Amino acid sequence: MSSHREAPSIAKDPVADSTDLYAFVSPDATDTVTIIANYIPLEGPDAGPNFYEFGDDVLYQIHVDNDGDGDGDISFQFRFTTQVVQPAGLSNNFLYNVGPINSLTSPNWVRRQHYSVTRVSESGDVDVLATNLACPPCNVGPRSIPNYASLAGAAVHSLGGGIRVFAGQRREGFFVDLGAVFDLADLRPFQALHLIPSANQLGVDATKNLNVHSIAIQLPRAMLGRGGNPDAIIGVYTSASRRRALIREDGADMDTSGPWVQVSRLGNPLFNEVLVDMTRKDYWNSQPPSADSQFAGGVEHPELQTLLPVLYPGLVAGKPAFHNLSLYTKKRADLVAIFLTGLPRLAINNPVTFTGATQADLLRLNMGFAPASSPNNLGYLGGDFAGFPNGRRVFDDVFAIELRAVAGATIPLVDPSFTADPAAGLVTDLVNSLGDSSPYNPGADRYISSFPYLGQPVSGYAEPTN
Repeated sequence: MSSHREAPSIAKDPVADSTDLYAFVSPDATDTVTIIANYIPLEGPDAGPNFYEFGDDVLYQIHVDNDGDGDGDISFQFRFTTQVVQPAGLSNNFLYNVGPINSLTSPNWVRRQHYSVTRVSESGDVDVLATNLACPPCNVGPRSIPNYASLAGAAVHSLGGGIRVFAGQRREGFFVDLGAVFDLADLRPFQALHLIPSANQLGVDATKNLNVHSIAIQLPRAMLGRGGNPDAIIGVYTSASRRRALIREDGADMDTSGPWVQVSRLGNPLFNEVLVDMTRKDYWNSQPPSADSQFAGGVEHPELQTLLPVLYPGLVAGKPAFHNLSLYTKKRADLVAIFLTGLPRLAINNPVTFTGATQADLLRLNMGFAPASSPNNLGYLGGDFAGFPNGRRVFDDVFAIELRAVAGATIPLVDPSFTADPAAGLVTDLVNSLGDSSPYNPGADRYISSFPYLGQPVSGYAEPTN
């Protein structure tokens, strides 16, 4: 997964588990940047009677680094409060709602959430941008919520100064064949080449009927760039923190105290998932991006690079599938650039995302590069330089992009003496391997063409099918 359940401790704390981070120039409002931080992995839609929600005891933050030092220079904090409104005459009610929810103030909605948004500058200045903003309910079903799109639209709040926010349940945008990937990297479209071979099959979109909780903010580009530069390169990461001390009282009561301690963070997709060893995953979640040079070894010599030639000994064009990759022992300068420093000028049209020598896992975005008129979900590898790793759009196929990169497809960008194995090109995007067209379609259910860009969540009443 992109960053779903990627470390042992955070896997036990889903409300603080950052699953995906997106940052892109808004295609329908190009003077702004949209940043989306997703939490709570693998939400089954039919999760009643206690549906998913943000944690009241979690500090959620989106950080923007605009001077290349790996630390947040502008941070946006989100704090949530849960309210239980007992319906009149139903003192023993156990339900999330007792009738149709037609507005964000419906008396039929029992358990609801509100939140505040606070901007904190690198100098420590604190500016409370808004309080008591309503989240939409979870998508229980058509009888409980006859018009979910209307409620979600009402939960998009304008804060003035060109800032818009949304916090609530959305459709899972990240797609991957989850079961195959963790079954010894059994990639169905070419599993006949696997160490334990079987007939090639179409991929399975394991997340298409799942939901997630999104914190989305749209901001003027000039607000984020150093010195108000709307064309600057920025680095983005999200974090979740909890109070250091927790005291359990009788029953379900709990008391927290002490300073905030970071328990989860995310910049680039799959970084902690794939490039950090199991013994340090929880430690990585506690560290700031500016300290990421200590994890550079896993980027320079990724374990998956060693495993692919072993797991895929089948022949392609008369050679083992990853023959050239198996002989490559140099440090992976291409992966260091993608994940830790940003990309230099590689071709005439590619935007520079290089932020300096500081190695930090940040989602880097060149804000001066316009959105693509015809997006390709393989981003750079598909010739679309407005996509990952120049930021990340909701429809970018980051799993295929990064797997191709680890398999050697990006080594020639920094080492022309290396020839990528043909097998690296077999890692096709998931949805195309299913025989469908590109997953990006603004009219499709999974994504929408306006803020917050992730589609309406799957209804709990709908029968999931894969």
